Formats: sequence, C-alpha cells, structure tokens
Amino acid sequence: MITNRNLNRLLGALLLIGGLSLLSGCGGRGHHRHHEEARQTVIETAKNLLGTPYKYGGNSPRRGFDCSGLVQYSHKVAGIQLPRTTRQLYRATKPVRRRFLLPGDLVFFRINPGHTVSHVGIYLGNGKFIHAPSSGKRVKISSLKERYWTRHYLAAGRVL
Repeated sequence: MITNRNLNRLLGALLLIGGLSLLSGCGGRGHHRHHEEARQTVIETAKNLLGTPYKYGGNSPRRGFDCSGLVQYSHKVAGIQLPRTTRQLYRATKPVRRRFLLPGDLVFFRINPGHTVSHVGIYLGNGKFIHAPSSGKRVKISSLKERYWTRHYLAAGRVL
C-alpha cells in the first residue's frame, strides 16, 4: 500500500522533474536527461507500490492494480500518458531487443493462449521486472530468468 511518506516522495520527485525539465529545454542533452528522470520516477513509483493488492481493472493505489493499470499509473505520475490495456501498451511502444533492455522499458508476456499479449511489467534492470501478477497476489518483483516468465516472454517495448 502507498503511505503518506511514499506519496510525499512521489510528489517531491514530480516537482523536481517538472523544474528540471523547464531548465533543460526540449533539445539535446536536456531531452535525454528528462527521459532518464522520467524513467527513474516510473521505477520509483512502481517500487513504492510493492505489496499493493491485484485488482482486475484496478488502476489506483486505493483500488489495487492489474498489470496494465500499474504501468499506466506509474507513467502518469511521471507525467506520461499511456493507453490503458496491455494490448494498447504493446502497440504504443517501440520494440526493443531483450539484450538492449533499459530500466523503465516494458516487458510483455503471452500467458493466455489465443491472445497476442496478455501481461505487462516494468523492467528494473539485472533481469528483474515489477508487475501486478494475478488475482489473489500483490504487486511484486520477479525475474525474467524464472522458468515461468522465460516460457511466456513475448517482447519488450520502449516508451522513453
């Protein structure tokens, strides 16, 4: 669950990013720096939500999260609007080869037969990702090296 302390940290990060983006402008290194800061905010936001209950259709700390709700919410805190469903997220990202994954990239899985894509998480680095797994579980960190996730891995995509 998100605490007041974590919420204050998130708001502070948002204010910092907003101020830095005004100073850096849109071109050159400032643009790259803004993307790195946004990636960090996405990751910190998701980590602050560890333990939040899974809720089908959930997209807030109070209601809980499904996988795409967690991704959308974490990006929204960083000032980035993303589509709501896993399929829409998959289509909205730029494909990235697994060996070129960066923290903040999205990782997609095909779990349900007959679906192109059915699960999404946020890559953290070192083969780990954070996600809202399924009913009865909570937002957690998993490894792409775990047999289950290796078997169901579909692709990765970049927003930032």
